[in-house]
Amino acid sequence: METKKERVFKALRNEEVVDVPVGFWHHYLEDEHVDALKTPAYHTQNVEGAKKFKEEFDPDFVKVMTDGYFYLPIELDISSVDKLPNFTLVPIEHPWFQKQIELAKEYREIYGKDIAIFHNLFAPLWHFEEAIRKAYKVDAEESHEIILGYLKENPEAVASCLDKIADNLSLLLKEVVKEGVTDGIYLSAQDMHRYIPDALYRLYVTPSEKKVLENAKAFSPYNLLHICGWRGNTNFLTIYQDYPAIAFNWAVNTECLSLREGKKFFHDKCVIGGFLNTEDSILFTGNKGEIQNYTQKLLKDVGRKGVIIGADCTLPRSIDYEKIQYIREACKGDFQKIVG
Repeated sequence: METKKERVFKALRNEEVVDVPVGFWHHYLEDEHVDALKTPAYHTQNVEGAKKFKEEFDPDFVKVMTDGYFYLPIELDISSVDKLPNFTLVPIEHPWFQKQIELAKEYREIYGKDIAIFHNLFAPLWHFEEAIRKAYKVDAEESHEIILGYLKENPEAVASCLDKIADNLSLLLKEVVKEGVTDGIYLSAQDMHRYIPDALYRLYVTPSEKKVLENAKAFSPYNLLHICGWRGNTNFLTIYQDYPAIAFNWAVNTECLSLREGKKFFHDKCVIGGFLNTEDSILFTGNKGEIQNYTQKLLKDVGRKGVIIGADCTLPRSIDYEKIQYIREACKGDFQKIVG
């Protein structure tokens, strides 16, 4: 009998499947940006949330929700743009790495060996922005202005800093992307509300993101790219067309690019998504029939080859697991037989 992992891997390899996999997730902490190193109870809460998700939905595959361990704890020297790359690398022995390794192993214990698990990791630019916010004690918008100023003043220094962050993040890959722990990474990228012009992003940001994916490929071919469209933010999707990921997940509704169109756009690779993730969307307001009809329309449009039905981004914590169970039922090959 085919396991969930085997079926998901077939979809990721762009093969046709009878029962199309379903992939949804949500954060398990009220504020996913907290520091779990300072408050270990958050780690426990995350694990308990994963157990509940297993018990009440039993997903087709899993993303390790790294709530509490989002950003690499680096300290940048902001005395001049030239000194940005001079930060001290975080060693693999640091608790920020070790607790994530522990978390990934706990997810594997919960879900077992026959399900695919992908480790959530944010692209280097996210870590750079967070380090800038901490160093300058500014909000996101102000940090964007600072980073854009750096790119105009000395883009090579910014690129060097991002490259070093990519190397630092990659220390984690050997520890979690291997048999018995996780099966690949779920890399989250975003061109940050388009505050960085397309050409600058391609030249000075893209290499660090591709580097993380290439490093991950040394341990597994099954690495996913999430192009974050959270809260209606749009991206320059063309930036990501040639990224070395096996599958692409983007905000289908925000970007106005359907799954079918996305398959062509991303060179016929596996695509993930289809559902809007907000609380006023059909996933939250629709009844069983409406949700399953919508699912069937998605599959009729995109087909069953190289597709996983999911959402634009992380679901709100208020999601009713029964709603996503409706979707999984509608993704089965014999769904019409089931409904009579």
